[in-house]
Amino acid sequence: MDIFMAKAKELGAEVFVQNANNDDEDQLKQVKYLLDKKIDVLVIVPNDLKKASAGVDMAKKAGVKVISYDRLVLNSNVDLYISFDNVKVGKLMAEYLVKRYPKGNYLIINGATNDNNTKMIKEGYDSVLLPKVKSGDIKIIGEEWSPNWMSEYAFEATEKYIQKNYGIDAIIAGDDGLANGIIESLSEHRLAGKVAVVAQDADLAACQRIIEGTQLMTVYKPLDKLAGDAAKLAVKLAKGEKLNVSNTIYDGKFTVPYYKLEPIAADKSNIDDTVIKDGFHSRDDVYRYVK
Repeated sequence: MDIFMAKAKELGAEVFVQNANNDDEDQLKQVKYLLDKKIDVLVIVPNDLKKASAGVDMAKKAGVKVISYDRLVLNSNVDLYISFDNVKVGKLMAEYLVKRYPKGNYLIINGATNDNNTKMIKEGYDSVLLPKVKSGDIKIIGEEWSPNWMSEYAFEATEKYIQKNYGIDAIIAGDDGLANGIIESLSEHRLAGKVAVVAQDADLAACQRIIEGTQLMTVYKPLDKLAGDAAKLAVKLAKGEKLNVSNTIYDGKFTVPYYKLEPIAADKSNIDDTVIKDGFHSRDDVYRYVK
């Protein structure tokens, strides 16, 4: 948010910030508050992909342009959706695993069902895994959906499949927070580092696990670029300028412009040249627990 605010102010915009802390009703109240401020553009990170549409509708009726930031509001015809290529995020995770484990038992623990990014990530890894499942090389022993991206749920789900003695070879986690719960469970059974785990977001703890060897890979998404580009596009919308965005995405009812950024697979071999080089995390922090 600091990057967004700094770039927007640099471009001459005034920025009002509200945080609903994952509360749908509060988010709607905050949209009303911002509309009363006579804003020109609403940039919204929807807590719920469907419920947030009420706020978008209010904004559009007030003549306010809307950017759906990182998560897509469904059925709302926003003026712009900006995020990373979430289908590619899923592909990167699956391709990384399949290259190293072309055969075996895979467990999938997805994020929340009310987040459209979860479904896009699934679309990505399914495109890689399903042909391997059809050929019999890979068996999906289970697929779970974690309410509110809860790490605790991922821990419990992993425990369940370990107890069933399926012999898990690899796990796709919806994000690094879920991977934290997964690897905590694996550690309790002395399986951390023996079962391959991939996720996304490049959280500091995940980067540390990659260096330590308990997590294979994370998909790095340069958030500073997302925030900076979103600010530039918001100012363009406010000025009535063309966005020149060529990609589109279907929101369930409308086809909307989609500003798509590229994610990067980060592992032990390139984490210094990506996550650390960009200043996303410091080298001292990433290597803190490695002698």
